[in-house]
Amino acid sequence: MAVYTDVSFEELKLFLGAYNLGEPHVFKGIAEGVSNSNYFLQTSTGSYILTLYEVRVEAEDLPFYLGLMEHLAQRGIPCPIPVHADDGRVTGILNGRPAAVLTFLDGVSLRRPTPDHCHLAGQAMAQFHAAGSHFDQHRNNALGPDGWRQLVNDCAASADSIVPGLRGVIEEEVSVLHSLWPRDLPGGVIHADLFPDNVLFVNNRISGIIDLYFACNDALAYDLAVTLNAWCFETDGAFNVTNGRAMIAGYESQRKFTPGERACFPVLCRGAALRFLLTRLYDWINHNPAALVRPKNPKEFLRRLRFHRAVTDFRAYGF
Repeated sequence: MAVYTDVSFEELKLFLGAYNLGEPHVFKGIAEGVSNSNYFLQTSTGSYILTLYEVRVEAEDLPFYLGLMEHLAQRGIPCPIPVHADDGRVTGILNGRPAAVLTFLDGVSLRRPTPDHCHLAGQAMAQFHAAGSHFDQHRNNALGPDGWRQLVNDCAASADSIVPGLRGVIEEEVSVLHSLWPRDLPGGVIHADLFPDNVLFVNNRISGIIDLYFACNDALAYDLAVTLNAWCFETDGAFNVTNGRAMIAGYESQRKFTPGERACFPVLCRGAALRFLLTRLYDWINHNPAALVRPKNPKEFLRRLRFHRAVTDFRAYGF
């Protein structure tokens, strides 16, 4: 979450006139995250999140994201639910941006997940996949292999100024991974961005899965590869196999990996690391200094990519 577009109190009251949410009492920006502008909103009827969708979120994708939240919540997944306006719609326009009001979930995100937390995250991901299996909308993964080439082209001219030799690394990786990428693994709706700051905990239990704005249809095992990249590396770049083993065990307590998924897992982890290296590199190069958010350093995912390039056996991850 972050703040890119400023909203005055007067603009907020005008927007909320379409909702039966009572009088606003507290309204403040949330200066965390990457993609959208988010505000904490407290009114006389409760607490909410107001989200303004910025350039990386296409307006035509909002029915998928918001419909998926309602679908998952109805099946027991603790995720935010879009609030309907008085006329039934779930989005409006605020300061030139599509916007929605979502229910607020209690909980805190973790900076240093333990193996127990990783087990719960893996378990929750498998439950997410099961709950999304009958969702009747489809969205391709715009940040999958078919989208990497454009990101490389956008970043190529500046990449070596961030890390010497980085341009050659990312160009080689895109070519290699396109030739290795599996296309026939079990698929469905995935979160695609389940980092620790998108999972909320209360009393060491998951109370919320948030920020579904990269959700899409793709390989289920790729979703776990993304999450393992996000949760199972130390600050010095070392892979924490204890956390990895716990996360995989949590996932497989709900759904077993197929032999094909296991065999492909090193390639999926490598691709997941490249995806976040590229998007963080793009955000680093194109940072808007007026935004109340600092871009995340792409270098940590370069270190993770180098680790995955050296892996030759899926058992290295804790299977």
